[in-house]
Amino acid sequence: MDRFEKRLLAVVRDLPDEGQEQVLAFAEFLHVRLGGARPAAPSEPLPIPRPEEESVVRAIKRLAASYPMLDRGKMLNETSTLMAQNVIGGRPNAEVIDDLEILFRTHFEAYQASKT
Repeated sequence: MDRFEKRLLAVVRDLPDEGQEQVLAFAEFLHVRLGGARPAAPSEPLPIPRPEEESVVRAIKRLAASYPMLDRGKMLNETSTLMAQNVIGGRPNAEVIDDLEILFRTHFEAYQASKT
């Protein structure tokens, strides 16, 4: 392992799980953008834990990173509706995030069913 790899590994290991997932997602993005083969999406959701305090926008980003195999375009209307309930309607973050987690899980189950 060269000096760069050791430094990168040390930095990534020092990050919380969510940060490590973001580094990996960005590295995969750069890999594809620079002509590399697109990595296969995982077949199971990535275990990114829900923080105690989280905004609805951060929850959407976390869930999108947790479920990279899902087409977010297919969930845009439902996701936007839930976000509006929070921003415009004043619905509490925790309730909206609970519903977002159900939404992503439901779409994942449909995704799995379509693969069989």
